[in-house]
Amino acid sequence: MGQFTELKAADGQAIPAYVAQPAGQPKGGVVVIQEIFGVNSHIRSVADGYAAAGYLAVAPAIFHRVRPNVELGYTQEDMAEGSTLKAATEALPTPGVMQDIQAAINHAGEAGKVGIVGYCYGGLLTWRAACTLKGLSAAAPYYGGGMTTPDEVARKPKVPVMAHFGSKDHWISQESVEQFKRAHPEVEVHVYDADHGFNCDQRGSYDPASAQLARERTLEFFAKHLA
Repeated sequence: MGQFTELKAADGQAIPAYVAQPAGQPKGGVVVIQEIFGVNSHIRSVADGYAAAGYLAVAPAIFHRVRPNVELGYTQEDMAEGSTLKAATEALPTPGVMQDIQAAINHAGEAGKVGIVGYCYGGLLTWRAACTLKGLSAAAPYYGGGMTTPDEVARKPKVPVMAHFGSKDHWISQESVEQFKRAHPEVEVHVYDADHGFNCDQRGSYDPASAQLARERTLEFFAKHLA
């Protein structure tokens, strides 16, 4: 359904992005932010899913500045490699990859109002985007690693946010999720009886029921705020 195109960040850097077009007139745009495994087959399928729901979906390659053409699986080796790439990405001088996400938002904005959704590391970047970037109308981070730390909780979102977490997530404590909820009563927080990565059907932690419910809630949320 989709194909790769090239975006241009504010500093002139070219950034590849997977773009999936809806069948008819788009309802708006959705930026899809990858996990630590690159714009792999799973993230492309997520983008295709949003296109099938009627949105222009844009998934930028957020590791491109540290390593081009990253497409990992979900083995322990892939996990370690992805973690290394995440650390290198976080170490980039400000604004780092946020300008690449801004370029994706700008591209998606050609279809109307823009929502952003991200998973794992992409969930953290989705939260940061909701708090710092322009051109968004809604944000839906999934189990954003680091999103419930004090520095991130201190941020203030500029757009409506719906956050998804798993109660069995050993990376994100329930205590920190509760602290996040108390600090951000304006954010709609959903907690599922599931583990980290519950949305990904290529991971052992995949939970079909939770993934389906979170998707339905996110689509309803986007329908409300991107109309």
